[in-house]
Amino acid sequence: MFIKEKITEQFVSSYKEGLCLDAYNVFGAHLVKDKDGNFIGCEFALYAPNAVSVDLIGEWNNFTQGANRLEHILGGVWYCYLEGQFEWQRYKYLIITKQGEHLYKADPYAFYSQVRPSQDSKVYDIEGYKWNDNDWCLNHKKTYDQPMMIYEMHVGSWKRKEDGSFYTFAELAPMLIDYLKQYGFTHVEFMPVYDYPLDASWGYQGTGYYAITPRYGVPKDLMYLIDMLHQNNFGVILDWVPGHTCKDSFGLYRFDGTYLYDYERDHDRENEWGTANLNLGKGITKSFFYSDALFYLNYFHVDGFRLDAVGNMVYWQGNMYHGENKDAREFLQNLSKILFKKDDRVLFIAEDSTTFPNVTKPVSSGGLGFNYKWDMGWMNDTLKYFKLDPIYRSYHHNQLTFSMMYYYNEQFLLPFSHDEVVHMKGSLLNKMPGDEWKKFANYRCMIGYMITHPGKKLLFMGDELATYDEWHYESELPWSILKYPTHDSANRFFKELSIIYKNEKSLWENEYGSTTGFEYVDADNKNLSLYSYIRYAKNWKDHILVVMNCTPNTYDNFRVGCKEADQYVELINSDRDIYGGSNRVNPLPIKVEKIPQNGRDYSISITVPPLGITLLKAKFLPKKKTKK
Repeated sequence: MFIKEKITEQFVSSYKEGLCLDAYNVFGAHLVKDKDGNFIGCEFALYAPNAVSVDLIGEWNNFTQGANRLEHILGGVWYCYLEGQFEWQRYKYLIITKQGEHLYKADPYAFYSQVRPSQDSKVYDIEGYKWNDNDWCLNHKKTYDQPMMIYEMHVGSWKRKEDGSFYTFAELAPMLIDYLKQYGFTHVEFMPVYDYPLDASWGYQGTGYYAITPRYGVPKDLMYLIDMLHQNNFGVILDWVPGHTCKDSFGLYRFDGTYLYDYERDHDRENEWGTANLNLGKGITKSFFYSDALFYLNYFHVDGFRLDAVGNMVYWQGNMYHGENKDAREFLQNLSKILFKKDDRVLFIAEDSTTFPNVTKPVSSGGLGFNYKWDMGWMNDTLKYFKLDPIYRSYHHNQLTFSMMYYYNEQFLLPFSHDEVVHMKGSLLNKMPGDEWKKFANYRCMIGYMITHPGKKLLFMGDELATYDEWHYESELPWSILKYPTHDSANRFFKELSIIYKNEKSLWENEYGSTTGFEYVDADNKNLSLYSYIRYAKNWKDHILVVMNCTPNTYDNFRVGCKEADQYVELINSDRDIYGGSNRVNPLPIKVEKIPQNGRDYSISITVPPLGITLLKAKFLPKKKTKK
């Protein structure tokens, strides 16, 4: 069926009303094949209702105006069909506006584009990839009662070739999968992989929302990478930005000489990033992005999306005092319903630093419909606390306990993302106070706190290496630092702790929908800057007691209240010498005694390491049978 036959009044009406969910099947460049599968032509369709004329200019006509003029066929839709071989051909549209402007625009529905600095789209055959991830697609579980630790990744600066050039998505597949298998990561989150003009934007200022960036190969290279990740039981999340768009002249911005997708008023359109806020109340903007999300689910088998700057969408200018943007709220709610209807296991994650309520509540209950929200408050409080010299931490004790005061309001995800290690903020390690030993001890302690705190986890690539330098997108991660014992030891701690996280149900099984998964043993010991708490699986006997000391003091024979068990064994201690610590550990099983402590009838006596965190697992020994 030719695309032209799909362009009906019903289709155009659906698109304008925000009800179209597969606009990519009509708009864009679509190759035409004969009965033997040979390419014989290409159809081009564009929505530009305020254009006077639209020319298709490309390699085949030397980008000549007037050589291939599109026909205005219905309700702002322009179309042409050309016979011949067009795969891989570069092209763009020349739009003549009612004001006489000549606008050179990339195809907003193109599947591929020419590598920067070119602004051309490219004709690409998106069909035909043979997937082998059926087991994953059919059988992977919802994540609520499963471990979820996300590796946030910028593709172009994870690893590079010796000459400094990028690996393709396909070339990265074996290296990335082998690396992830060494850790407890369950998902990869790729920073935006659709096309964008400036490397320094990291993809957050997009121009080609359907076009996979050519920096890292062709779209089927990304399909292959996702396919291989799925075959090795790793989920894939895309960073996705439907709230604002790049102002470069060839993108969506003022597409046909009018603010077609964006706001008309400067006050509504402008934001702090220098991009243009998109008007999510317009039907065509809704159809564009609803279709875009389903495009990635259908063609790339992604498992979900992390939406950037949700606060900037739901509040005007991201400011609660400016009022709620009801159109954006409705857009997100409808998007949630569309995604979860497609697959109720989808990951729909909000990056939101505001206090907008019910972000992770279902739409049916009046919520926005996300299933996870980044806990930016936890991140900020944690980093502020650990930046302090330990001598001052007793005055800020509640910065680490405050998160549990609001934790059950949403389904939170704990992020140490790229935003925390750029723009002169320093790496996680370099935020830590003290000499080298104390920096690494604080780093290990903080990572341990993140892993044992309720909530799914996200760590930006390189943070597991305990680097001194913050992230630089212009080059690969400093892998060579692992030859130094301090970094290698810190990395070993993260690696072994992450495996424990993945294997221990008490650290992830019972953290949402119930308050029985977490309990403080001692939340108020500010004089010692010491915290103790228990993480429970659904079976309370399966639990881990966590003791964290945020000072450089060591406490021997320290008594901690606990549950009635037979003994506790130390799963991991950040102060072990193999992690770079002073080896103040608890190597033998610790007997539970009926000695009251912390308001409990039972307690254990342990060594509390300096600037350290220790995880103690409860053990219940078989009862001896008595003779009759």
